Amino acid sequence: MATVGVGVDVVDVPRFALAMTRHPRLVGRLFTDQEQDDAKKSPERLAARFAAKEAVLKTLRVGIGGTTWHSIEIHRSPDGAPSVQLHGNALALARDRGVRAMHVSMTHTAQTAAAFVVGLDERG
Repeated sequence: MATVGVGVDVVDVPRFALAMTRHPRLVGRLFTDQEQDDAKKSPERLAARFAAKEAVLKTLRVGIGGTTWHSIEIHRSPDGAPSVQLHGNALALARDRGVRAMHVSMTHTAQTAAAFVVGLDERG
């Protein structure tokens, strides 16, 4: 596989938590029920997932509004490893840009959340 795109994003956790408090419906607009459950509604974990979604958008070379937030899902495997699952328009964008697989890495502290995404094609 060859790299088709990369994206990185950093989120200020206290600012994200404040936005969650001020706009109670924000979490539901940004995250699926499964993502909320995986994150246990923790501001740090949700901020990391938001950073991952932003990094996916950058990997696909589109900005906010390029697809819906729910069309990009950040899943957690039983061993804790994150993965990206695309649906609808996000999946169509990925296919259009030659992205067939994505790898994601996320991290967070009480202050900062970050994510890095690599988009790969099918070439050997």
